[in-house]
This record gives sequence, structure tokens and C-alpha cells, in this order.
Amino acid sequence: MATTKKIESDYSSSAISAKLESLFQLQLIDSKIDKLKTLRGELPLEVTDLESELEKLNERLEKQESIDSGINESISTQEQKIKNANDLIEKYNSQQMKVRNNREFNAINKELEFQALEIELANKKIKSFGVEIAENAEKIKLIKAKIRERKKHLKNKKSQLSDIVKSTEKDEEKLLKSRKKSEKNVDSNLMNAYLSIRSTSNNGLAVVKINRNACGGCFSSITPQHSLNIRMRKEISFCENCGRILVPDDID
Repeated sequence: MATTKKIESDYSSSAISAKLESLFQLQLIDSKIDKLKTLRGELPLEVTDLESELEKLNERLEKQESIDSGINESISTQEQKIKNANDLIEKYNSQQMKVRNNREFNAINKELEFQALEIELANKKIKSFGVEIAENAEKIKLIKAKIRERKKHLKNKKSQLSDIVKSTEKDEEKLLKSRKKSEKNVDSNLMNAYLSIRSTSNNGLAVVKINRNACGGCFSSITPQHSLNIRMRKEISFCENCGRILVPDDID
């Protein structure tokens, strides 16, 4: 018997009215919070995008600088080849002074020519690597300039956002506290429905007044009987077209 009375009280006109008023109050607070966030415009998104761009630019810079390191290693390898070739040339020149016949002389001479070619080839590669280093240095210079420019831009955007946040943070804090209190007056099922509708609504409106027998959200017509039931607060009603929660026009 007590359970039956509890169910009846939950669906009484006064209970429905209280639920509708709590939902409408919550919607008013959320709309004010949305308005404060609108003042920030695209700034939060722009800041995030700039931070992401800077991260990618730093990755590119690191990659280009690692290319320099690889080229320098290649140059060191070629310089070592030149050193080895010069050592062999010195050795073969010494041996050439002690040859006993033309065959030995010609064999050493071919080795000397081969080492000379090795030195020439290594010098060409070093020269080519030098061009690559110069080109890579130019790329690094451009990336660093881009990073400096993006950092400056990010600093300006963060400053703008900070100014707006500071100018609205007190109001937002008050609204968030009020919202927390209002949430307690809405049961979990209705809150879930409210949040779900808000997440799919492009203007954040989950609770709207009826206006001249039409939904205040999508402006779809409502039957006179349905409109009367909403005004009499007999039930929690949803718009058949947009799914928003409908409340009487005299709710406030």
C-alpha cells in the first residue's frame, strides 16, 4: 500500500510539476554556462590546434636534425677512406722504390692509381654531402622560423583566452555551483534523458517551452490536447519531432 502511494505521488500533478520546474531551472543554468563558453568562441579549439601543429613541427625539426647527424657520419666514413688510401699510397710508394722487375712495378702502380681514384671518389661524395647539409640547414632554418611564428601566435591566443576566462570565471563558478544544486532535484532517469538530448542538440536546448501549440525547439505543431496536457503538467512530454522535453509556457 505504501509503495502504491509512493508511485502515485511520483506521478501526481504536483510531482510532475516539480520535475518539470527542476529540469527547466537546470536548462536555464546550462544555457547561461553555454553563453559564457560562446564568448570564448573558437579560441579553445584554435589553441589546441596550434599546440598540435607545434608538436608536429618539433617532430619535423628533430627528424631534419637527425638527417644532419647521418650525413656527418657519412662524411666521417669518406674521410676515413681518404686517410686509409693515403696510408696505402705512402706504403706503395715506399715499396715501388724496392721493386725488382717491371711486373712488380706495374702491379704497385695500378694499386696507386686505384687508391687515387678512391680518394677522388670520396672527395666527390664529401662535396655532395656538403650540398645536402646546406640544403638541410635551410630546411631546419625554415622549420625553426615557423616554430617561432607559431609559438608567438599561440602565446597571443592563450593570452586572449585567459583574459576572457578571467572575466567570466566568477560568473561561471556561481553557475556551476547552482547547477550542482539543481542536479540533485532531478532524478537519474530524467537526468540521463536530459543529457542525451543536450548532446545531440546543436544549441544545447533539451528543455523548451511550448509556444502557440508548437515546440519551442523545432517549432513543430503540437495537438491541442497534447498542449493542454503539458500546460496541466499531467506528464513528462517529449516533442515527437526533435525529442526535446516540453514544458508549459508559464513554467517560470
